[in-house]
Amino acid sequence: MLLMRTHKIMSQPIKIALVGVGMFGGDVHARTYADLQRFGIGGQLARIGLDAWTRDLAPLHFELTAIAARTEKSAVKAATQFHDSTGHRPLIFHGDEPWLELLDAVPDLDILAVATPDHLHTQPILAALARGVHVITEKPMCLSIHEADTIIELAAQKKCIVAVDMHKRYDPDHLRIRHDIQHRIGTPLYGSAYLEEPLEVSASTFKWVESSDPFSYVGPHWTDLIWHYYRSKPVALTAVGQKRRLIRDNIDAYDAVQVRVDYANGMSIHFHNNWITPSDFEGPVNQGHEIVGTDGKVESDQQYRGFRFWNQGGGSRTSNNHFTRDIPRPDGSSAYLGYGVDSLTACVAAICRVARFNDSPSDVATIYPTAADARISTAIIHAAAIVRDLNFKYLNEGKGTPVTARFGDDGITIIDPTRAEQGLEHVFQRIYSLPL
Repeated sequence: MLLMRTHKIMSQPIKIALVGVGMFGGDVHARTYADLQRFGIGGQLARIGLDAWTRDLAPLHFELTAIAARTEKSAVKAATQFHDSTGHRPLIFHGDEPWLELLDAVPDLDILAVATPDHLHTQPILAALARGVHVITEKPMCLSIHEADTIIELAAQKKCIVAVDMHKRYDPDHLRIRHDIQHRIGTPLYGSAYLEEPLEVSASTFKWVESSDPFSYVGPHWTDLIWHYYRSKPVALTAVGQKRRLIRDNIDAYDAVQVRVDYANGMSIHFHNNWITPSDFEGPVNQGHEIVGTDGKVESDQQYRGFRFWNQGGGSRTSNNHFTRDIPRPDGSSAYLGYGVDSLTACVAAICRVARFNDSPSDVATIYPTAADARISTAIIHAAAIVRDLNFKYLNEGKGTPVTARFGDDGITIIDPTRAEQGLEHVFQRIYSLPL
């Protein structure tokens, strides 16, 4: 009887639904789930050090059951592309909150993958958790520390996983830094990290940039990586931003944001982000980081890794062949590999262990970026947005950039000395009362 029950559980597919099919959801998520549906997860596990699970997880089947998007056109396009790749057409849903109808229509859903705009992550995450559905979400998990704690609390109540796609953890260069180089360079002193997106992202691809900013959008890649390296919490930050380029296109959004975070272990890291890089730049994005320690330094350039080409009419170009790449199969199709896939594989593998093998979320918490990990980045994002806006205001008033934030056991406090000059109260304004 037990064998029959086990066979039934294993033969039932892990049902996945994807909400958001834009630049990342419609490409990396959809193509990853297409390979899972066609060939399973076994072939990917060794890439992330989980080859010991191969025999357990190899028999599992996967199904992208549904796709949801804001517009019907986007949903139909994504479903058609998935059908062309796999022969399977997912259900489609569309509207302002399409995840609600989707969750009602698929009551036995295992995973909701959330790739909506930054400010629309929390609603589908909470809706899924309320129904006992595991979640994989794009970064940032959310934009508010209050929302982060609501997500974490509900996930614990429902014994569900909320996994966050932090793919920079899985870059081979970053793995080398974490497991080897950081121990060679001694105690970290200071560093910098930058990720500069093309102008088309903010000016045309995304319609929601006024609800976000370049640091909130891509800064979490780096804040999470620094957390992953050192597991040291932030203790203070300052932030500034500029509005010059996008205003010319009547877009009231920050061109660039710079944030300095000081950590409990004494290191200070500068994060620089923009989304106005000209289209004729040689790479898809400009990105890299460096860390100086007491006994050395590590530099990692993720934009130019030594691969460059040029051709008539195409200019000089670089390519990141490590993020995702197509590997030709004998049948003419292509396998989809890279550290962008590895991140999602780790999230799916952890959920499979909980959903089909009775592991607890705590049993697998070390193998993927958890909601608790994402809480650190969310706290930095939340505080940085407040500090940035105040400093932007004061700078334009000729008062400099005096505002900072402090993280401690008493919560997150915004320190605004300008208010004292104005004779106002709340120079120290606590925006969050629980410890980070």
